[in-house]
Amino acid sequence: MMYLVLGLVIFFGTHLFSAVRSRAPGKNLRETMGEGPYMGLYSLLSIAGFALIVWGYGAARPAPILYTPPAFLAHVNLLLMAFAMIFLAAAYLPTGRIKKAVKHPMLLAVKIWAFGHLLANGELNSVLLFGSFLAYGVIDRIAVKRRGDNGPGPDAAVSMVGDAGAVLVGLAAYAAIAFWLHPILFGMPAIPA
Repeated sequence: MMYLVLGLVIFFGTHLFSAVRSRAPGKNLRETMGEGPYMGLYSLLSIAGFALIVWGYGAARPAPILYTPPAFLAHVNLLLMAFAMIFLAAAYLPTGRIKKAVKHPMLLAVKIWAFGHLLANGELNSVLLFGSFLAYGVIDRIAVKRRGDNGPGPDAAVSMVGDAGAVLVGLAAYAAIAFWLHPILFGMPAIPA
């Protein structure tokens, strides 16, 4: 469990520092270090934190059970994951109505993913992992709003390709994970028995 917690602290410490850092010129670490070294250090710490999270989560199994969710919540989680994958795809495609409406689709995808998994998993390692991602998603969304970054502006062009691509890519990724990759990557089936 120690490695999971250490990974969460490193990963989210790096991301939260980046999310709430000062935007005033000359007063932030990015400008002091320079763009390349700053991004190199940021990437290195993020990868190290993520690796510790992955390893620590698996090493923490079996974990103490904090709560036992009702079986139907696993099905609710499956439904939520379809939306999470669509929003995740929308974040990387041209601006469509989806991206314009939700403003920051990747943050919304992370929050939905984390919330859905908290509904379906009550083990201590799962609560730590998914609760941390949910808390980060909420904190980062507040930070983004305070910085004045409200996503694509009202004048941003809307592309149907962005929406169609988000739905197609998102659902294809959802199907691949749900029916094939989840047991391989995470050691348990995504589809409840």
